This record gives sequence, structure tokens and C-alpha cells, in this order.
Amino acid sequence: MGSLGQHHARILSGLPEARLVAVVDRDAARAGAIAARHRVTALTDHRDLPGDLDAVSVAVPTSRHAAVAESCLARGFAVLVEKPMAATLEEAASMARAADRAGRPLLVGHTERFNPVVRAALSRVRDPRFIETHRLGVFTARSTDVDVVLDLMIHDLDVILSLVPSQVASMDSVGVHALTDKVDIANARIRFDNGCVANVTASRISTDRVRKLRIFEPDSYVSIDYARQEGTAYRLRKRPGASPEIVNEPLPVENEEPLLVELRSFTRAVRGEAAPGVTAAEGQRALATALRIVDQIAAGARRAT
Repeated sequence: MGSLGQHHARILSGLPEARLVAVVDRDAARAGAIAARHRVTALTDHRDLPGDLDAVSVAVPTSRHAAVAESCLARGFAVLVEKPMAATLEEAASMARAADRAGRPLLVGHTERFNPVVRAALSRVRDPRFIETHRLGVFTARSTDVDVVLDLMIHDLDVILSLVPSQVASMDSVGVHALTDKVDIANARIRFDNGCVANVTASRISTDRVRKLRIFEPDSYVSIDYARQEGTAYRLRKRPGASPEIVNEPLPVENEEPLLVELRSFTRAVRGEAAPGVTAAEGQRALATALRIVDQIAAGARRAT
């Protein structure tokens, strides 16, 4: 289950739309502690889950996503799997096929899509020409089994791919191994077929926490802070006989925990209601883009040696 799984359990236990039945963790002591907190059953193997469940939330290490998700789908459970969807594109495709066979929802936990400020910004975005993101975090031992691209950058990649209605034409990526044997700092410049360009930076060894996104369009741009859930829309106002001026207005945002919004939407989708969610196809596209960046960084490192 891990640290993120604890938050899934916390939120699901308090949702009126759901009833938390059990928590699963290979660490029996941790499973017991979390289960006791929410007064539910503690298990150490997902295969011991009761068969009458409607859905499961999978927040295990990425290397285990495919095995656990496919096992649960085969039993008829709807599945929400944390990002990145899988460790490889082959595993992600296998998961999608398993969902199709089972006829059950398979959604991917790209939580920033449910951030209220992102949803507020979407209503202002029409034709992105340039997008810039910075996602910087202080160093922790969590998720150092994967590159920063799959750990942090993939959040922004998913948001960008949802904003730009075009295929990726090319990209240039660089990365640095700083504190671990994985890439800890990365930058990618992504060009889309429609001419839009995205400059994406992620670091997990910063002294400050920064999560910001700016979307530039003709005569306007939107700037958001994911963490503060604050945003501002800027536009160029032209009036006859007067000099052009830049005007701005705050985005209307009702602050709410993104994971809460995501899990609430998931439970509604499980019940067959129309609800937003990141589909398996979208999860695969974000993963493919992230892995392409990882491969490009690795190829650059080989050329440099």
C-alpha cells in the first residue's frame, strides 16, 4: 500500500459514495495499523479480497501494477491504478486488454487532472501555443526506484497531453543523475504537429517545492500554481484610441483535495454514472511520452561516455 495508499484508504473511508471494506499491504503490521484506523479488514495479499467487491484502488509499486490490476479485473472488480499506469508499454496494453475482456472500468490516477485550479484553467484554454511547467520537489527516499520523469514529470505530461489536441512531432530531452542512480533532474522540449511547444522541467532535489504551469495563447495566457490551487488569466485588451494593456483576473477556484475529487469521480464511474476520469488509453499515452523522454535521456548519456 505505501504512503499514498494510506491516503486512498483515508479518503475512501469517509466518502458517502463508497464503503471501504479492506486494506491490503504485504507488511502485515502496516496493514493492521491502517485497517484498525478505519475499522476494516487487514489483508496481506490482494487475492484474499472478498469476491463481492465493486472496485479496488491500486497504489502499489509500479512494477506490481500490471499483475495486481489484471488479477482484480479478472475477478470483475473495477480498477483505479496509480500513475504511472505500468512499468512498460507492453504491461499497460495488457492491462487495457484485461479491462476490455472483463468489461470493467480501468482508470489511471493522474491526480492533477482533478486539481480544481486545472479544471478552472481548462475553461480558459482554446489554442495553446506554448506551455511551460516546473515541478520541483525536495529529496526523499520515496519513488527513487524510477526516474524523475516517471515519478514527477508524468503529472505535467498528462495535463499537457489533455490540453493539446495534437500528436507529438518531436522532442529534445536532457537529464542528470544527481543523488541516485536514476535521473533526478530532467527537461523535455516537446513539439506537437499543430505547432504547439511545451517546455517541461522536473526535479526531486530542489530546496523548494514548486508546481507551476503556464499556458500561452494568442493575446492571452493562464498561469496556475497546482499546490496553492491558485491561478490567474491574463489577456491583451485593445481599445480604439488607447494603448493596448494587459488585464488579469483570478481564476474562480473552489479548493478541494485533488485525490478526493478523483476518488469520488471513480466511485461514480463504477456505479455507471457519467464522471470524468483518466482512461486507460490516456494513461498509455502519458506513459509512452514519459518513456520516450527516459529513452532519449539514456541515449544522450551513452553518447556522452
